[in-house]
Amino acid sequence: MTDQVESKHDVIAIGAGPFNLGLAALASTVDDLDLVVLESRSDFRWHPGLMFDDAMLQVSFLADLVSLVAPTNPLSFLSYLHDTDRMYPFYVREQFHPTRREYEHYLRWAVSKLPSVRWSHRVEAVRWDTGASLFTVHVVHADGRRSVMQAKDIVLGVGTEPNVPESLAALPGDKLLHTADYLHRTPDVEAAGRVTVIGSGQSGAEVALDLLRRNASGGGAMSWLTRTVSFAPLDYTKLVLEMTTPSYIRYFHDLPQSKRDDLVAEQWRHYKGISTETLEAIHDVLYQRDLATGLADVELRNGIAIEGSTVDSAGRAVLTCRHRDTGRTFEHVTDLVVAATGYKQRKPAFLSPVENLVRRDEKGRYKVALDHSIELDPSVSGRVFVSNADLHSHGVAAPDLGIGAFRNATILNSVSGRELYRLPKNTAYTSFTVPGGAG
Repeated sequence: MTDQVESKHDVIAIGAGPFNLGLAALASTVDDLDLVVLESRSDFRWHPGLMFDDAMLQVSFLADLVSLVAPTNPLSFLSYLHDTDRMYPFYVREQFHPTRREYEHYLRWAVSKLPSVRWSHRVEAVRWDTGASLFTVHVVHADGRRSVMQAKDIVLGVGTEPNVPESLAALPGDKLLHTADYLHRTPDVEAAGRVTVIGSGQSGAEVALDLLRRNASGGGAMSWLTRTVSFAPLDYTKLVLEMTTPSYIRYFHDLPQSKRDDLVAEQWRHYKGISTETLEAIHDVLYQRDLATGLADVELRNGIAIEGSTVDSAGRAVLTCRHRDTGRTFEHVTDLVVAATGYKQRKPAFLSPVENLVRRDEKGRYKVALDHSIELDPSVSGRVFVSNADLHSHGVAAPDLGIGAFRNATILNSVSGRELYRLPKNTAYTSFTVPGGAG
C-alpha cells in the first residue's frame, strides 16, 4: 500500500516524554505555530518500573512543563492543582517537591489537554526532501496504516534506554534486570534468596531501600555493590545548583569539547548522586534491623568494580569483583542482579535515511549548537533539535527537568525566528567567566 500524505506542519517532535510534552505545552498558546508530537506508545507512562509510593521528585514543582519561562501558561503545575481542586491541600502540605506519582498525574493531566500529541504514531523513517525543503516523516499507525507527514523542523525527544555494561551482559534474563523494570519483576525479586544491586545513583538507592524493607519484614538477603568510593549524596547545595541555570549552560557551551567532557565527569554527583532523604531512610532501616533477630544477611560495599559475570552449576549468578582500593579480586554469588547502571542515548533507527547528513564529533555524538539544533550538511535548510541528548554540549543541566522549559522556549524562538518567549537572563549569582567576559 502506498504511503499517503497526511499533513504538513511547522515542527514535528518525535517522542512524548516530559521534555516534548513541555514543547507542546509552550507551543499550544502560539496561534501561528503548527506543532505535533508523535509517540509510538498508546498512552503516557513515566518510569512505571520505579514508581514507588513514597518516591519524591528531586526538583521543585516549578520545574514543570512551562513555569520557569511562562508561569501564566494554562498547563502549569499550579493550574493543574487548581483544576483538580487540590490547591489548598498542596498549600497546607508545605512541600515544594511533589511525589513522583503526583508529577506523573500532572503530566497525564497536561496530556489530556494537548491534542497536538498523537499517540500510537510510530515513526519508521525520516527523510530530507530536497525539492520541497522539508523533512518527510513516515509513520506507522496502531492499525498498520501508513502515512506521511512533513515539517520544516524536527525535534528529537526519544529519550534514553537502560544501559547494561558488558561485565553483566553474560547473565541470562532470569538472573538480571535493570532498575527501570524493577517493579515489573516483583515476583522474581520475592522468589530470590539474595538480590544484589550493582551501581549507585538515586534509582539504585531506591531499589536498595525497598530490598532492605523487604528484608526487615522477613524477606531474602540483599547486597549493594557500587564502584563509587562512597554512597554519595546528590550535591544540591544552592550555589552548585547554579550549574543547572541558563547562565552556566551558555558558559559551558562556549568551552572546548575536551574541557566540557572533563567537567561532566567531575560533576557526576550533581546528577548521579543519591538524595539525602533516601540515604537517611536507608540508614534508619539498617539501624532498626539491629533490634531484630533471624533476618537474612545484608551487605553494603562500595569501591567495587564488576569485571565479569557467569552462572554456576547451581544456577546462581557469579560476579567477578575487584576491590578498587586494594586491587584484590573476589567472587560474589547471588540469585538475582539488579543493574542500577544508568541509561544511554537511544540511536533511533528512523534517522538512518538522513545519517549521512548528520555531523558528529569524534566520539559519535551530535554536534549541538547553543539553540539545541544539531549540525547538518549545508544542503539541508531544515533543522533537527534535540532534547536531553546534549549532556556533552550543554552540561549537567541537560537531563534536569528544571531546564526543560528554557530549552523548549529556546527551540521555539529559533524555529519561529522571533521571541515567542522572553528568555531569563538573571539566573545565577555566580560569575563563570573571567572578568570582562573574555574567553
